[in-house]
Amino acid sequence: MKIGPCDCTNTAVCGIMGSGVLLMNVTFCGHAQIWQSQEIEKWLFDVTQSLIEQGAATFYLGGYGAFDSLAASVLREQKKRYPHIELVLVLAYLNTGYGVSSYDSTVYPPLETVPRRFAISHRNRWMVEAADVVVAYVLHDWGGAATTLRYTEKIGRQIVLYPVLRIGVDKAGK
Repeated sequence: MKIGPCDCTNTAVCGIMGSGVLLMNVTFCGHAQIWQSQEIEKWLFDVTQSLIEQGAATFYLGGYGAFDSLAASVLREQKKRYPHIELVLVLAYLNTGYGVSSYDSTVYPPLETVPRRFAISHRNRWMVEAADVVVAYVLHDWGGAATTLRYTEKIGRQIVLYPVLRIGVDKAGK
C-alpha cells in the first residue's frame, strides 16, 4: 500500500510525501474499543510500513484504549525491521505508574495548569499539533476520538483514515 499522490484515503497525504523522503512525525487517533482487530491490525501494519518507507521516524502514542495498544504493538513489530523509528509515549498525567519500558521515550506536554479531567483531550491536541500525519480509526462522530479527528481536520493535518463503508448513511447519520 503506497500512501502518496492520488493513492491515499480521505485527506491526501500527498502534500507531505510527494516524491522525496522527508522525516515525519505520526500520531494515532482511535476508539478505546475496537472490533475486527485482525483486520485493523493488518491495515495499521500496511499504513505504518508505507509511512516509514516514506520518511516517518517518530510515532507519538497515547497509551490508552484498544486502538492505542494495537498501534503500539504494530509499531514494536515494525521496529524489528526499521530500528531507527522512535516510539514516544505521550503522557497525559505525571506519576501514573504507567508502564513506559516498551517505548523508546516519553514526553509530558505542558499540561501542568490543565484540570485533570481535561488532560487527555489537551494531550490529544498536543499530539495532533506535533504530528505531520494522523492515522485515524474513527467510526462514529461522538466521543474523544471523533473530537480529536475534528480538531485534526480543523488545523489541516494530513489524515489516513481507516476505510469504513457506510451504506445508506448520510452526513446527518440517517
